[in-house]
Amino acid sequence: MQKLDPYLNVDPGTMNPFQHGEVFVTDDGAETDLDIGHYERFLDTELHGSANVTTGQVYSNVIAKERRGEYLGDTVQVIPHITNEIKDRIRGMADDTEVDIVITEVGGTVGDIESLPFLESVRQIRHEIGRENCFFLHVSLLPYIGPSGELKTKPTQHSVAALRSIGIQPDAIVCRSDRPITDGLKHKISLMCDVDREAVVSAVDAASIYDIPKVLHSEGLDAYVVRRLDLPFRDVDWGAWDELLRRVHKPAREVVIALVGKYIDLPDAYLSVTEALRHGGFGNDARVRIRWVKSDDCATPEGAKRELDGVDGVLIPGGFGVRGIEGKLGAVRHARENRIPLLGICLGLQCMVIEAARNLGGLAEAGSAEFDATTAHPVVATMSDQLDVVAGERDMGGTMRLGLYPADLAEGSVVRELYGEAKVSERHRHRYEVNNSYRDRLEEAGLRFSGLSPDGRLVEYVELPRERHPFFVGTQAHPEFRSRPTRPHPLFTGLVAAALDYSEQRAGDA
Repeated sequence: MQKLDPYLNVDPGTMNPFQHGEVFVTDDGAETDLDIGHYERFLDTELHGSANVTTGQVYSNVIAKERRGEYLGDTVQVIPHITNEIKDRIRGMADDTEVDIVITEVGGTVGDIESLPFLESVRQIRHEIGRENCFFLHVSLLPYIGPSGELKTKPTQHSVAALRSIGIQPDAIVCRSDRPITDGLKHKISLMCDVDREAVVSAVDAASIYDIPKVLHSEGLDAYVVRRLDLPFRDVDWGAWDELLRRVHKPAREVVIALVGKYIDLPDAYLSVTEALRHGGFGNDARVRIRWVKSDDCATPEGAKRELDGVDGVLIPGGFGVRGIEGKLGAVRHARENRIPLLGICLGLQCMVIEAARNLGGLAEAGSAEFDATTAHPVVATMSDQLDVVAGERDMGGTMRLGLYPADLAEGSVVRELYGEAKVSERHRHRYEVNNSYRDRLEEAGLRFSGLSPDGRLVEYVELPRERHPFFVGTQAHPEFRSRPTRPHPLFTGLVAAALDYSEQRAGDA
């Protein structure tokens, strides 16, 4: 499965999360669109960097080929050179001999200038492989006009007309709406857009994203696609998914977990984290209610107490930059001192180390080289192979420690108990690490480095022993990227389980 994004960035790695949402990292270290995370979660598979194609990648490659003389004196143009590059990347998804179907999502909106080369490319692919081997599915919004009390089909008619003007006739139309679509409207769309009546699919806003597969199945979309592409029919076993939906809508218990970050005004900036938290709830038959907490609001003890009052767990996600750091440190301290279950991810781990250094290790001026290059005690330092990047001597984009890396977990540690394994691998995205010069002092203060890289040089996991805190765990990795709704990640199931215990304890104390 693949996403074509029309923006000129080579990848979203250097984009502001407020503009684009989270950056999803694949096993092979590609920084990709957050939709790739949706693909992995719903397909329960691992995709690669080739799953996300941008205009920036396409143009960069074509220009590089021109500089190398690969076009043999041709005048390099959008058609055919750019469109051929796009087609090569779509076809490349089928290089694996086990692939039967390639699903490609074209991002953007019909009519956008930047999307035109991608639409022309998929039009050409249909011509080349044969219409019987290609299926165009158009997703369109049916807006509801309150005063007249009706859903309007005109935007859909116009978007289909725009597609047809460039040679693309949709085979099916999925109609997004906030209320059910009547048979009369389906018939109208079928007639005006020239698609079969059964190919007009209603996708009403659902209570949970995990309801959508059954919504589309009930509308017959899957059967229609299979029939049109002459694929073999197979019975659908909904057993596991139905149990998942039961846990989504009718869980046995409930917890409140605070997500303390600085991008909370755009929840998509933490999309995989929030989904993984919900997965952790599914694994414990519990609903996870997320309390969004702006990190700056926790900068003082009074602020942290106010913002985290009544929560059953705390999560400090990844991020970059100094803004909001003192608030994250305040949240860590409040959770540690009040024995509230805490999970720190990437920067979250680094905040846990800084807070422990300051308040347990006696290093009041402890900090990170990311925020202050002259800090007296850089307990978090720049990785040696990232020094030239931080100094501006090498490109920022695509140069972090990215992708899947292994770690060895300490015997008897909380994380080893959660994973049930001695060796694990997780995806990463960072430039900074725990400074090994301070490891001995931090361990003397009570912090345990419970997971290290195989060579023992890089701290991957930290924790406090259970006798000091019920759940105080941090990881340098991004475990949220490998969590699935039917296979929740053990760190998130562990956090939710600890939060449930904490909730019951609070109720008993009350």
